[in-house]
Amino acid sequence: MLRIAVQSKGRLFDDTMQLLNEADIKVSASKRTLLVESSNFPLEVLYLRDDDIPQSVASGVADIGVVGENEFMEKGAEADIISRLGFSKCRLSLAIPKDIDYKGLEWFEGKTIATSYPIILKKFLEEHHIHAEIHVITGSVEISPGIGLADAIFDIVSSGSTLVSNNLREVEVVMKSEALLIGHPGMTQEKKELLSQMLFRFAAVREAEDKKYVRMNAPKARLQEIVNVLPGLKSPTIIPLADEEWCSVHTVLDQKRFWEIIGQLKELGAQGILVTPIEKMIL
Repeated sequence: MLRIAVQSKGRLFDDTMQLLNEADIKVSASKRTLLVESSNFPLEVLYLRDDDIPQSVASGVADIGVVGENEFMEKGAEADIISRLGFSKCRLSLAIPKDIDYKGLEWFEGKTIATSYPIILKKFLEEHHIHAEIHVITGSVEISPGIGLADAIFDIVSSGSTLVSNNLREVEVVMKSEALLIGHPGMTQEKKELLSQMLFRFAAVREAEDKKYVRMNAPKARLQEIVNVLPGLKSPTIIPLADEEWCSVHTVLDQKRFWEIIGQLKELGAQGILVTPIEKMIL
């Protein structure tokens, strides 16, 4: 049985449970008890606070865990980074009152900065030879300048709306963060094999992201031109039709260039274009 530590609430919880669901690993999230077992995969889910996850994996209480890169770097736990998961993206940034004329990092010299990430901030300031006082706060860091507790803050930024509502503006991005899958260095071979199965499923889900399966009827006279504009995985599937002058072309397109390519296909005579989402893709 493999045990995974997952944040007990918040965006990272939602994104992690969605990934498990898309990988067909069924876990009850409604009970929200401390430890829940999957009904169709040898996996236990341990719900913890996000700042407890790195140490729980490093100590072997959990075999693997999903944690924000920012939290992992702050805790400095001795665990392995297995995979970057590509979701729950944010950044750790320095922010100051919006009406201040900011000209560079030297502004922070001698200032007081409120943060929940003192270790990451201390390292950044030392690297840039800035001497500032770090005031450690847990929660609601963004209110610190407004109540006179600090001159600036160092905190997580996603959309930036929280900064705006507190009359702050982001001036320096210190690090970018996303969800990491971390692992205990001393996992048994049996658990490593289970982890490999899970990673295989995760990869199939991620490969399908922003991909569309496209089928179309194409005139054989323009077939080579149509094939030339298709950036498929390898080569498209071509199936003969009852009408000998036409064939059916099947391929996979990336969402980023989808409409551009569809327009080119229409100009080349493709008809009856059918587009369907892809749930999983195994390469």
